[in-house]
Amino acid sequence: MAGFNAVDYLLDRHVRAGEGGRVAVITPTGTLTYAELAQEVHRVAGGLAALGVRPEERVMLCMVDGVELLSGILGAMYAGAVPVPVSTMVTGAELGKVLADSRARVLCVSAEFTAAAKEAAALAPELVSMVLDRADPLDFPGVDTHDWAELSTSDPVAPFGTWEDSPALWLYTSGTTGEPKGAMHRHASIRAVCETYARDVLGIRSEDRCFSVAKLFFAYGIGNSAFFPFSVGASTVLEPGRPSPQLVAERARAHRPTLFFGVPTFYAALLASDIPDDAFSSVRQAVSAGEPLPAVLFERFRDRFGVEILDGIGSTEALHIFLSNRPGEVVPGTTGTAVPGYDVEIRDTLGAPVEAAGEPGELFVRGPSTAFGYWSRYETSKRVFQGEWLRTGDSYVRNPDGTYTCLGRFNDMLKAGGIWVSPSEVEQRLLQHPDVAEVAVVAAPDEDGIDKPVACVVPVAGRAIEPDVLIEFCREGLASFKRPRAVVEVAELPKTATGKIRRNVIREQVRDSLRPGALA
Repeated sequence: MAGFNAVDYLLDRHVRAGEGGRVAVITPTGTLTYAELAQEVHRVAGGLAALGVRPEERVMLCMVDGVELLSGILGAMYAGAVPVPVSTMVTGAELGKVLADSRARVLCVSAEFTAAAKEAAALAPELVSMVLDRADPLDFPGVDTHDWAELSTSDPVAPFGTWEDSPALWLYTSGTTGEPKGAMHRHASIRAVCETYARDVLGIRSEDRCFSVAKLFFAYGIGNSAFFPFSVGASTVLEPGRPSPQLVAERARAHRPTLFFGVPTFYAALLASDIPDDAFSSVRQAVSAGEPLPAVLFERFRDRFGVEILDGIGSTEALHIFLSNRPGEVVPGTTGTAVPGYDVEIRDTLGAPVEAAGEPGELFVRGPSTAFGYWSRYETSKRVFQGEWLRTGDSYVRNPDGTYTCLGRFNDMLKAGGIWVSPSEVEQRLLQHPDVAEVAVVAAPDEDGIDKPVACVVPVAGRAIEPDVLIEFCREGLASFKRPRAVVEVAELPKTATGKIRRNVIREQVRDSLRPGALA
């Protein structure tokens, strides 16, 4: 079996080709060339091996975006181990749960998260070593602690003899609708997303600079900030801080990215901010994923900032985007067509393909980057990974022009008057109103226990929400039965770490807040 290591593909081959002097990483504190980053990765790989990490063992990383996290992920893969980057927004108990589930013996942590790490360590009996990105006085009973300098100054090692199907990394799903699950990916999947979406859709080239709001611990973020730029010898801009419109605008002005990656809620935040209209003048293409991008956000962003956004859909299980609009050919309000190398199907509740355009069903995808299952989740893996096909859990329709439109999560669809209603359709209408900044439409039971659509609305700063006006606005632009039966003003919408709206939380909040008789 032919050998293949994704890190050799991403870094070492560029150095061998004489391109080691190209800038690979840009951070607030400096830059690294490809040769410097490759050397750092080789040393971290050697440091992990010195800690006793063996091929295919997991190494968990809870770290801010920076050279340490990047070299930790790539160093583990280079050594044949399996990096498991996890959200920095988790609590100690949540970190402990995935740490124990993965059976990782080494945990790498940024200093900001040592308190959570200490709590997590008590819940993970197989943890042996903790690596901190700088010296820290905290004591971890039963766990050896090490400074990051021990890893980054170790003797470099050669790449482990992995092959295409060797395990490369695990990515835990958000777990907002159930227990977190580790999706297991192989080395060849990393090359696959680079040569399909990045090359064939984005047209990425070595002169590009990538800047992603989504962090490295997300499937979306690790593709944007590592796999894609390194696949062609381009540069990545890493920001350790929590993104805000002002911070992102400052970084964009300082580092001049050409490819910008965000999520719909962040694009809405940019539009609601007072950042300069030329903040993204260097960007040739913006990308959105995570949730459907409403057509009105696409149009407002293009009109104000002069940049086209490509909306697409991907998943942790597919590693990155598999359905996307194309540069210069965007159909607003849709997620475009299948990325080259992928096939999609819409299936009905019995699992049969839906042939007619406009008929809703559940989206299935097959392609070269699908995970080979969830770690220790046999029954769930059987439901989601069905032969060559991946069950996405998203409700979709195919449009007459061949593009696809997302109707929401398959289990988020709701009925009004016995007729199916897509929350995203109502949300897109409400976002056209000048008083509405963000919105989520969910189902809430009336006094008879019958579900009715309710809109939770975040107003534009300085504007007031008038429920009757918004309901009438929907009635004018949609079939009457699709209108929300109530409008609830909220200061913000609860979201996951990836920026997805937590509809399960909103449903509970709505049920608790509506007064009797409000859903007539």
